[in-house]
Amino acid sequence: MLEEIKEKLKKLSNLNELYNLKLEYLGKKGRITEMMNSLKELTIEQKKLEGQKINELKKCFNELYIAREEEITKEEINKRLEEEKIDLTLPALNFKTGGVHPLLMIQEELEEVFKSMGYIVVKGPEVEKIDNNFTYLNIEENHPSRSSSDTFYIDDDILLRTQTSAMQVRYMQSIEDKKPFKLVCPGKVYRKDDDDMTHSHEFHQMEALVVDYKSNLTNLKNTLETLVKTFFNTNGKIRFRPSFFPFTEPSYEVDIECFKCNGKGCPTCKNTGYIEVLGAGMVHPNVLKNCGYDPELFQGFAFGLGLERLAMFRYQINDVRDFYTNDLRLNRSFKRMKGDE
Repeated sequence: MLEEIKEKLKKLSNLNELYNLKLEYLGKKGRITEMMNSLKELTIEQKKLEGQKINELKKCFNELYIAREEEITKEEINKRLEEEKIDLTLPALNFKTGGVHPLLMIQEELEEVFKSMGYIVVKGPEVEKIDNNFTYLNIEENHPSRSSSDTFYIDDDILLRTQTSAMQVRYMQSIEDKKPFKLVCPGKVYRKDDDDMTHSHEFHQMEALVVDYKSNLTNLKNTLETLVKTFFNTNGKIRFRPSFFPFTEPSYEVDIECFKCNGKGCPTCKNTGYIEVLGAGMVHPNVLKNCGYDPELFQGFAFGLGLERLAMFRYQINDVRDFYTNDLRLNRSFKRMKGDE
């Protein structure tokens, strides 16, 4: 029987045939299995003798089976590799790719501008404590921005931050040996608003803060002029208009000369010649005091940018909701526009 098995194994060409052969000999009704079952009709001495022969036959079958299984498997793999051989000379397939989101491009570009001026980039949580978001920034308890109609509250002490200034508070309070610094805080913020072409309940800010011993409005103006020149690639004028923010005193709205018409008036600037881009001012003494800085020794300036607003100006986007559609075609179009610059 062993020679018969060897001959049959040689003729097999695939694993399925090999498996059927195993069933033929070792299945429930297999030939070797029936030989084992017939031992019960023999005497004890005969069982020992015949049982040893059958076990030896079974062992040989398994060894031959495993060896042949490895051979067939190797043959099938080599055959498949030959049939599925890749022609490296064929042209590559065209894969559809997206692009970097325009808001991320704006953020990264601004970060590089600020880093070139010696600023550090600090990021923090979007879920914030009320004190960090309001109290330490000199925003009184009866201020409208604290109301539940303007702010997303999680509980009595926790909210979704309405401004990245909260991270500035965290940073100043974390400095044990109070010393000067320059930082920017980019990130997403949340305010209750009805979404339309120019408003969104979530948007992105980048706020800058400088604290040292001699900062003044001239330093603030020079910084903003450098920012405008570098980011907008223009030598356009900037102008300050008096305003009010609880965390700065004095406070200003800052406009830049329209980079599309150079101040002559166009649809982008609504024919005014200027575009409002940010709020700024000198850091209020109460903010310094709340964060552990002595306002008699330290002073500073701060300003904040809306990234969606800048992106809409640069790419002539009319609807802020376009930034949140998650449409890859939109990202690809911004990628092309960036490459054309």
